[in-house]
This record gives sequence, C-alpha cells and structure tokens, in this order.
Amino acid sequence: MTGSLTAQQAQDHFAHCVQVFGGIPATSRRLGIDERAIRRFTNGERLISAGLLMDTALALNLLIAEARSAQAHIAEALEA
Repeated sequence: MTGSLTAQQAQDHFAHCVQVFGGIPATSRRLGIDERAIRRFTNGERLISAGLLMDTALALNLLIAEARSAQAHIAEALEA
C-alpha cells in the first residue's frame, strides 16, 4: 500500500503521470524502468509502491525544471 492511497488510486495516479511524461516509452526513460513493467503498473498487474511514487515525483520535478528552463529560453529569444 502507498500511505493513504488505495491501490486503485495509486494505479490511477501513476497512469496519469505516465501521460504527463508523454507515454510509456518516455516514462520508461525517465524512471529507468522497463516499458513492460510500466505497463504492468498501469494495468494493475503489479502494485505500485511508495518508492515508485517517490521516484515518479522526483522525475516530475526534473521535468518541471526542464520545462521552466525551456520556457525561459523561448521568452528570452522572443524579447530579443
């Protein structure tokens, strides 16, 4: 179990995160997990641990930082 989340809630949330990352291949690269394992997590064949959710949160923070940097470069280029 993952704290206050039910197994279904963790699965649903993880599946949403997979979409935020841009799909299974992108999630696999970001988390360093085999694509088959990502599919098993999203379809409920494997339970999602608190550790996996923590790793996902960290990877999302990196994605946020990359997006902010890209946005700043675009804004800077448009101002020039």
